[in-house]
Parts: sequence; C-alpha cells; structure tokens
Amino acid sequence: MNFLRAATRRYSAMSTPMRSSECSPFTNVVVSSMRKLYPEALADKSFDNTGLLLEAPFDKSRIQTNSALLTIDLTTAVADEAIKNRNSIVVAYHPIIFRGLKSLTFADSQQRSLLRLAQHGISVYSPHTAVDTVPSGMADWLCDVVTGNFKQVQQTPKATIASCASTMYSAPSYPEAPIPAVQTQPSEGPAHTRSTIHPSPPASIPEGFESAGAGRLVTFTEKQSLTALIDNIASGIGLPGGIPIAIPQGQSVDDISIRTVGMCPGSGSGVLLKGDGELPDLLLTGEMSHHEALAATERGSVVISLSHTNSERGYLRSVMQPKLLAEVKKQWDEAFQDSAKTVDDLKKFDGVPSAAVLQIRDLYKEQGDVVVSVSETDRDPYGIMIWRGN
Repeated sequence: MNFLRAATRRYSAMSTPMRSSECSPFTNVVVSSMRKLYPEALADKSFDNTGLLLEAPFDKSRIQTNSALLTIDLTTAVADEAIKNRNSIVVAYHPIIFRGLKSLTFADSQQRSLLRLAQHGISVYSPHTAVDTVPSGMADWLCDVVTGNFKQVQQTPKATIASCASTMYSAPSYPEAPIPAVQTQPSEGPAHTRSTIHPSPPASIPEGFESAGAGRLVTFTEKQSLTALIDNIASGIGLPGGIPIAIPQGQSVDDISIRTVGMCPGSGSGVLLKGDGELPDLLLTGEMSHHEALAATERGSVVISLSHTNSERGYLRSVMQPKLLAEVKKQWDEAFQDSAKTVDDLKKFDGVPSAAVLQIRDLYKEQGDVVVSVSETDRDPYGIMIWRGN
C-alpha cells in the first residue's frame, strides 16, 4: 500500500482539503487491485491500449458509491447502468479508447459515453490482453470450461435483452452462482495437461506470473468425445442459444474424438493458426473468419466459434468478480487502517491533523460497503433467432 501511504503523507502536508481534480480514493484502490491481479506489463502493447483510460475528477460534494462495474464492452446501455448505480469506476475489458482521439464530442456514441461518465465522476479502466495472458486468466478459464473443471449448477434462463421480448430470440443466460469455480490445481474433469501456446517475452513477465502468454493447449490423457466437450462448453460459458461449429467434410459430430484443444478468447485465429505446425484437434475461440475456419477444417481440425464476447463474458462472473472483490476489500481495509493511523500519529506528535488528512480518513469510514458487480446490460451484439416453420 505504498501509494496510499505516500498519498496520505502528501495530504498531511496540505492545509486545504482534497482537490476536486484528483481521482477518488476508491477508484485508486480498484486500479491498484486490477494492476496487481492483471499486471499491465502482460498486455500486448504492440496493438492494445490498456490501463486507466478515463480518470474522472473527484467531487467531495457528489461522492459515488464504493462500487465497481465489470463489463466486456462499454456501450451506451452500460454507461447508463453505471450512472444509475452511481458506480465509482467501470472496469471495461475491451478498451473504449483504442486509437488516438482528435476530439471528444457528443456526435460519437462512445465519446458521448466517456463525457457523460466523466461528468458523473465515474472512471474507466481497461485490462484487455493482460486478462488473456495472465495465469488463471481468461484463457485458463476456457481450459476449465472445456475440461468440465467446475461445479455444474442448475441454470434458470432469464431475459437478458430488455429491448426484445420475443421468445424466438436467444441470448446467453447465466447462472446465479459463479461458475466455473477455478482452482489452483484442476480437480474435476478428465485427466489432462495444460501449456501456454505463445509464452510472453521473459522481460515482460512479473515475478509469480511465469506461465503467462497467449492461448492455451489442453492435452487429454485419453481422447474425449466432441459431444461431451460441447456439453461442457455450453454449461460453462452460460448456455448460448446455439454453438457455431465447423467440422471436416465427411465426418459426424457424434463420431469425433478429441485429444488436444487449443483455445484463445475473443478473436483467436492469430494465436491458434500461427505457424505451419500441426493444429490441435479442436480450436475453441470467440470468432474466426470463414476462410480461416475453412483452412482449419481442411487440415482436419474442428472449430468452435462462440461469438466473440461469449468466449469472454462468463469469466467476469466466474473469476474476475470474486477475485477483484476480495483484493479491493483487502486494499480498502488497509487504506482505512493507514488513514486512521496517520490521524493518530499526527495527534500524538503534531497536535492537530490537517483538514485534508481528516477528510481522507472520513472517506474510508463513511462510504459504506465495497461492491464489485457485473453489468446486467452488457451482451454480445449477436444472438440467435430461432426459426419456427410450419
């Protein structure tokens, strides 16, 4: 908590309260927690834009709740949700700012969302490929999904698209309890080994994250039926309306057995099809182009393409939400203890704490419980329309 101690020392030297141009203490704790769990050094900076993308000014007269909202995409609906909830920060997996901006206007829907969030004191942080590559990140979650390394729960379908009441339009439905329950060592499912397909450059790997890298390869000790793996995938990602699958010509889904599975969340073709070596028996990803899928099946592999964010969104509920909540609570409690100790020390040695120090202490004490929630409005743009012929 060095940054918090440094901040407290800085405020102790001030004679005026916290400036409104500074980020809220809770936002600082969420950002610190994300950087600890998903180090930014593991992101692919050759194309990605990760980190604190919008630092909303802190206004003591309009304090947000101690809450973070997790989402895959920061859409207008998600921005509305964050404003309604009075969240302090949105953690958006996909960066809403991806390339340089020449202006910020209300004419562009994404820029409008950013302006509105800043107006309401809500910051935005994006981790993206840091989540893909980190051990126990999104790629490892897909390993747990495909191997069935999670507790099966009864799923109750619920409406996830408020704008479309038709029962013929399908979108993923998620269980109330988080799944999979990712564990340090796989204890469920068939025996298998896991490896990283493209390890991160050693110079970019922080201590404790040595297995980081893009994509994962699961190798089963014994071949598994493709239909059994499909059942695992459907249960693990949140019961989509259907699963797009490409198989080699002349084969039947019921007859195919799988020994190796290569997986990458999102658009994974650049990871899974890189190089001219032998492909895994099954390629699991979010999306793959027509020609890439055709090339893979011509080489004898099966392709399952879940629709981009359906390969990602379940991770927020299953893994990121509980992990981030635990880390934020830990750091928030430490921050409060630091601020209280600073007040006690100043009273003991200097006589009277400054107004700024007391204000920081009161912020930790008065803002209530820490909450990390997953967006209810975030969804993949694609669903499945079920045709009902006569």
